[in-house]
Amino acid sequence: MTGGVSRTPGDADGGYDNIEPLFAELAALAPDDPRRQRLREEIISRCLPVAEHIARKFTGRGENFEDLVQIARVGLVAAVDRFDPDYGATFLGYAVPTIMGEVRRYFRDHSWSVRVPRRLKEIHIKLGPATEALTQRLGRVPKAREIAEELEVDLAEVTQALIARNGYQASSLDGGAETEDGSSDTFAVLNTLGAEEPQFNLIDDYLAVAPLLAALPERERQVLIMRFYGSMSQQQIAQQLGCSQMQVSRMLTKTLRMLRQQALED
Repeated sequence: MTGGVSRTPGDADGGYDNIEPLFAELAALAPDDPRRQRLREEIISRCLPVAEHIARKFTGRGENFEDLVQIARVGLVAAVDRFDPDYGATFLGYAVPTIMGEVRRYFRDHSWSVRVPRRLKEIHIKLGPATEALTQRLGRVPKAREIAEELEVDLAEVTQALIARNGYQASSLDGGAETEDGSSDTFAVLNTLGAEEPQFNLIDDYLAVAPLLAALPERERQVLIMRFYGSMSQQQIAQQLGCSQMQVSRMLTKTLRMLRQQALED
């Protein structure tokens, strides 16, 4: 190409190293210059391996590899059209997060088997990298609270995102499930359904006790919550309330006896 920047041997090989001079040449061309489109296509062509490499990072998540490549290439084209060499950054430093963002948006918006709020989808995308980083840093699998602190989001949102990942890809009830010996059982999934839930009988008890709990004085209700929902010992509750362990024990005994009598009367 005459009048443009000189090509290096690496450029002749079609690589994307030191590709920034091509962007400088592209920016110097007038919008209606016929060489502009050819140069743009050349830049995109040289950088296609970057898009393919990023697409491979997202394989194994239930999406066809060729579809991922196409999505990554869309991100590549957007990066080429938006990159400004005057900022001094390298093109790869700008293109990689742009392409990865395009692929992640695709997963967020199109790859869920059930309807999930966008906020949870966005957190779900960050769960993998955050968990991996924390595992390496802590030497163990991180807790949900630690992930929430790493992402600077509420613990409840992380918990919901962890639960929501079960809706990312649905499994067929007719499909086989892998057994312990590695073989496939065609009816394994179906055979696990329909069992009676042993805790169902507790629902009636809960519905009967719930209004009684709501009617308790604040202090008694707080003690019950700390003891049976917070799994706190009587000594811990006493320290929390600033009283003796014996007072906590008496309060629990009295409150539970009263609840039992009221529940039986109802």
